[in-house]
Amino acid sequence: MSQRHDRLVVPSTVLDTDLYKFTMQQGVLKHFRDVQATYRFTHRDQDVYFSRECYDLFVESVKHFGEIGLSDSERAWLAKTCTYFSADYLDYLARFRFKPEQVTVTFHPKDPSAPLSRYQPPLANGASGKSELGKIEIHASGPWHETILWEVPLMSCLSELFFTTVDTDWSYDGQEENAYSKARTYLEHGCTFSEFGTRRRRSYRIQDLVVGTLVRAHKDYQNDESAQSKAGEKGKLMGTSNVHLAHKHSLTPIGTIAHEWFMAVGALRGYEHANSLALDLWEDVYPHALQLALTDTFSTEAFFRDFTAARAEKWAGLRQDSGDPYVYAPRAQEIYEALGVEYKNRKTIIFSDSVDVEKALKLQAQTREIGFIASFGIGTSLTNDFRSLSSGGKEKSKALNMVIKLNSVDGQPCVKISDELSKNTGDPETVKLVKATFNINA
Repeated sequence: MSQRHDRLVVPSTVLDTDLYKFTMQQGVLKHFRDVQATYRFTHRDQDVYFSRECYDLFVESVKHFGEIGLSDSERAWLAKTCTYFSADYLDYLARFRFKPEQVTVTFHPKDPSAPLSRYQPPLANGASGKSELGKIEIHASGPWHETILWEVPLMSCLSELFFTTVDTDWSYDGQEENAYSKARTYLEHGCTFSEFGTRRRRSYRIQDLVVGTLVRAHKDYQNDESAQSKAGEKGKLMGTSNVHLAHKHSLTPIGTIAHEWFMAVGALRGYEHANSLALDLWEDVYPHALQLALTDTFSTEAFFRDFTAARAEKWAGLRQDSGDPYVYAPRAQEIYEALGVEYKNRKTIIFSDSVDVEKALKLQAQTREIGFIASFGIGTSLTNDFRSLSSGGKEKSKALNMVIKLNSVDGQPCVKISDELSKNTGDPETVKLVKATFNINA
């Protein structure tokens, strides 16, 4: 994101977002063009508040989102790089402009009896003005094919403003060295990985720095034959989920499908076979590409009930995004074997849930032993891994624990169950319905 209009944070291009928003947008235009959608922001940490100053800057920033678009050179690059995008879709994206009136943002001042904030600026307790603390409520509503692009830039904008107005107890010192060290560790242990850190990045600056550093580390690794021999398999930087940074740094944009596709299909078409229908519709849009299945929207066990041998054979693999990652590959092994589908050295598992170096190396060893090809989508560990200055670097300066989820489609509530059952998202009665449909007792 670029800094404009004093301290506002506004994207410099519509491509400053994750690829899966565009792949799903093309799918929505084909199958759900007339569907209306709403999105809702949730911040999970109850002891973290936003300042009035942060809120004001966020509201003003969003007003300028309508100024950004897609350049002719970016369109040409997309057509050449992402051949699964149709010319009609690229024409649509070239015309696309955000409509700030689709977004409403509300500030709710902190109740004096509420728990103390983790961050306590001067005069915050009961004072008015820029230091006043509170919660922020965000809603977006409109045609699904338009509102689908709000999620990622709203989150990255809010995160950047929070870390320039509320939590300022950090610096960029050492970030390039940390990113380089992590990249070399992944590569020298034979890991295949991508950068997935747009939504909760601390700033555009850090993500740009990280991606550039990963590219440099990968080039150095490729020129270091002794490092390549350590793991027995060569590590590889696959790319980045951020389309703009993929363009800027000559990388492959990485992404396929997200939970909201399954959530909407369930709400609109019924839940019993929502996973299977969602994949049918996806294949209709992408018959020969982007076939890595996200399994945990209504729990992975529910997904596997409709996972046929034909689909298991055709699709390249699976993505794990919640729950215990160490039970995932053994369970996938059982499924593929029961279906009679050969998976060894043929099928990929992508791990994308809070991946860091330690977790990746353990999962790499486990998955390799079973026979799957492992890949890792690494986000916050790369783009929001900071330490507080006041602690002398001993304590983490934590990223915002936030999401923006699809809330409804055509008035029907959308829900997500996931494999971490304590994190159910959406209307409680619909959550109960979906759990009953799939016999989930937790």
